[in-house]
Amino acid sequence: MPSRKSVLRGTWIALAVGALCCAGCARDQAGPEAPGTQAVAADDATLAGGAGSVTISGDDSVAGSLTWQVPAVALEGANLDELRRKATAALADGHLHEDADAAIPIYLALSTLPEHSGFAEAGLRRALRLVLDQGDAALADAGDDPVALDRARRLAAVARTVDGSDGKVLDFLQRVDVAERVRALDEAGERALAQGELGEEGGGALAAFREALELQPAQPRAMQGMAAVESALIRRAEDAAESADFDAALRWLAHAAEVRPDSGLETVADAHARISGLRATRIARLRDLGIAALPKFGGVDVARRHLAEMLRIARPGDPAATELRERITLAVHYGLYAPGQVFTDALGTGGRGPQMAVVPHGAFTMGAPDGEPGASDYERPAHPIRFERGFGMSIREVTVGQFRRFIAATGYRTRAARRGFSMVYDERSGNFVRRSGVDWHSDYLGRPADDGLPVVHVSARDAQAYAEWLATQTGKRYRLPSEAEFEYALRAGGSGRYPWGNGEPPPRAANTTGALDRSPAGKTWTNAFSGYGDGYWGPAPVGRMAPNAWGLHDLAGNVSEWMADCWHDGYRRAPKDGSAWINPGCRDQVIRGGSWASSPAQTRSAWRAPANVDTTNARLGFRVVRDL
Repeated sequence: MPSRKSVLRGTWIALAVGALCCAGCARDQAGPEAPGTQAVAADDATLAGGAGSVTISGDDSVAGSLTWQVPAVALEGANLDELRRKATAALADGHLHEDADAAIPIYLALSTLPEHSGFAEAGLRRALRLVLDQGDAALADAGDDPVALDRARRLAAVARTVDGSDGKVLDFLQRVDVAERVRALDEAGERALAQGELGEEGGGALAAFREALELQPAQPRAMQGMAAVESALIRRAEDAAESADFDAALRWLAHAAEVRPDSGLETVADAHARISGLRATRIARLRDLGIAALPKFGGVDVARRHLAEMLRIARPGDPAATELRERITLAVHYGLYAPGQVFTDALGTGGRGPQMAVVPHGAFTMGAPDGEPGASDYERPAHPIRFERGFGMSIREVTVGQFRRFIAATGYRTRAARRGFSMVYDERSGNFVRRSGVDWHSDYLGRPADDGLPVVHVSARDAQAYAEWLATQTGKRYRLPSEAEFEYALRAGGSGRYPWGNGEPPPRAANTTGALDRSPAGKTWTNAFSGYGDGYWGPAPVGRMAPNAWGLHDLAGNVSEWMADCWHDGYRRAPKDGSAWINPGCRDQVIRGGSWASSPAQTRSAWRAPANVDTTNARLGFRVVRDL
């Protein structure tokens, strides 16, 4: 413990902080207490953008916080023994410096009396240890608590007054100085962050937080600031990606990767994955728009514009861009197909998709003409449709076996499976009834179905899911047919009331209701084509009836089929190009084509009906079409 003289001298001699301050801290040393008495001030922080450094100027208003005004203790006329006991008690209570009754002011006063100086200096040593302990505790909380830092600063002033030359005091003063500078840097970084001055190219929030961490490694507030800068850079990258500026997005991500190279790489990698997903989605959307445009008039030019946008944002050799380029080339040369050609596409999981026939382009009159027997206003007005380009249509209805492959590959659960029932034919009553446990693998009676039968008990969404799976497997655009495509293919160049003409069906024309048909129990149809029998009660294996002029089976019978169109009560304002008439979120879709249980009126070429998209029964299946 130094002499009383040195203690008093310590009250006025400030700690020389030239070795305590970084080169970036400027301090006004005009006054006698300037060295070591000034805390860095957040309000005067400036960020040097070019040099990547941060300069924090001093603030004279805080100089006094490191100067402790010792409370005056009156010695004249005082009971010195009582004063000693009072100091000892205050020290024991931790009452160290706050007022004239505190331990340190009393010890300092007693140290001026030679006969009490030994007692006083011993007490001051003990008090100084407690002050430094309290200061250490305050500094531990100072990173996020400005009150704790203020307390540490006050304790530093007390400690310096007690003994400004003590090594532990010097160390504590240095740590207070660092804490002050770190807080100012944190505040400067947070202000820059709020103003969008991230500092990815020097200066800004990044430089402030980095300098704070150099002074105080792992300081939580600065580390949080670094994470916030990283997040802000990632947000900029994602905003750029949303605007399809993927080059800018990658530049922002590169900056983000440099912020926390030891701990933030996973976060940046996740952002890379998200932006790659946005890029892939955008590219896929452009590909789909390009492919969808190709069959339409002027579609090649539209597709080329989509391709140009894809090439701008895609990486070299992107398969989606390559696919669209190839599709455009094929479209310009009318593809590789000829009308009536039969083909199949390879599935990604092995095997082949459904057999498809190329339906030739052309025109027809869609709907029922005025005066057609059995027709309704739902089928009018009759209107011309022209297909500028042919399309592929599955030769047969989708079978149980084909649908089984889809289920096995995807684990998809149909509507009937999820709700636990479907509508089947009841042989005893001759009606359709609800039966539990019936699903796509069931026949019209609810028994296990053979793989060659048309799949039934499927909803519109189930059928759409199968078409989308085919598209994924083959890379081609499979979908449900529009009702214009279906009627066009059903008529196959004809214009009669029925697909085969205007009279009774010829032999093997369709699996429909014939007066000669008999159920297993001997029942007959009450409303049927007289003199006709096809040999089946219920769906027949696909392709058993004769094909039409374009090589397509069972369009006129076997099972009715789901269309892609939403239901509308007539054809006013219907598309004129034969595309599906779709309203997003519609609950009813069109069904087309007669079935094994359809009346003659329901077997007409123009017949159409609505069905809820979740409908499943033993008379309703589907087939697919494919864009060429």
